[in-house]
Amino acid sequence: QVQLVESGGGLVQAGGSLRLSCAASGRTFSSYAMGWFHQAPGKEREFVASIDRSAGSTYYADSVKGRFTISRDNAKNAVYLQMNSLKPEDTAVYYCAAARNGYYSATYYYTEGRYNYWGQGTQVTVSS
Repeated sequence: QVQLVESGGGLVQAGGSLRLSCAASGRTFSSYAMGWFHQAPGKEREFVASIDRSAGSTYYADSVKGRFTISRDNAKNAVYLQMNSLKPEDTAVYYCAAARNGYYSATYYYTEGRYNYWGQGTQVTVSS
């Protein structure tokens, strides 16, 4: 069982930056692939970025490529999402997720169904 707690959300102006953090419980964090998703009001939850268990590969949604960076620190049981050049359309609740079967490249983890554990989310609001 893994518990995930996101932090770092807030209100920022367009063009600004935020860094989200996700703290994970448990002793097997390094065996999990990790991902970030977001859900805007009235919309379905969407994939943002993923990272494999060893941080050897990452994968991004086209909408954030070049602006967001996912990273992890297995010694700290944490995964991060650095968000730069934020746009109003990035406004959403951001969720951290963990996949038990963490043996694949990050490209495998682009869909919700491949994750087993979810955090409660952190709100990101980008004003124009």
